[in-house]
Amino acid sequence: MGDGIGRFRGTENRLSRESRLPQWLRRRPKNTDTDDSRRAPLLLAAAAVGLPLAPAAHPVSYRCSCERIGCPTPGRHPVSFAWQTQSTTDRGQIERWAKGQPEANFITATGMVHDVLDVPLEAGRSALERLLDLNIEVGPVAEDGEDRMLFFTATRGTPEDEDEWWPCELDCHPETMDEHPGLRWHCRGSYVLVPPARLPGGLEMKWVRGLEYSLPDPLTLLETLTDACAKYAGENESVDQSAVAWPLGR
Repeated sequence: MGDGIGRFRGTENRLSRESRLPQWLRRRPKNTDTDDSRRAPLLLAAAAVGLPLAPAAHPVSYRCSCERIGCPTPGRHPVSFAWQTQSTTDRGQIERWAKGQPEANFITATGMVHDVLDVPLEAGRSALERLLDLNIEVGPVAEDGEDRMLFFTATRGTPEDEDEWWPCELDCHPETMDEHPGLRWHCRGSYVLVPPARLPGGLEMKWVRGLEYSLPDPLTLLETLTDACAKYAGENESVDQSAVAWPLGR
């Protein structure tokens, strides 16, 4: 009788292990070949039009791969503190980064070739529709998750009067930004993620208008964007328009 129980338990354990095998296979990491094949061409296309790139952190569920406790910008900041000097358009280097860091997002350093006008998503969609209706030249545009829309423009470079310009680093804004809440102008000393990028919570950053569009003068977009931001702020007074501005020291 004891031998029969032993054989039964042995059979039961074997069947249990076999039944768990399909579950284990379903839990294996998904093949990322498709994502990689889509990501590399888009990164190289960004570099080809002059956007300097550098590796960035990536999300791990709702946390950040940097493992910093309470990271304020998970999956959105550069890996290296030397991102400004590291940023490059070199095809070979970008391919090596993409292959060696298959989960990494990438940032593009602004203020060298391009700037980015960064607005709340709702305001950005309204402004984009208005700009296109007015036949104003609009360059590449990206949606950043469910919160922001980014308008890529040519950089203003270094103006003759330095008082007319400012670095975006550490959320520095000109005085006039108080009149246009919600707008961030990424220029010298700043960066933004470049699509495709994965964000916490299963969200992503994606192109709405691609890199085939030329970079426009930012001033041609500014009035429409600020009007849209002012309207959005008036309709959403409880929203902190300066919350989670970045970069934050990286």
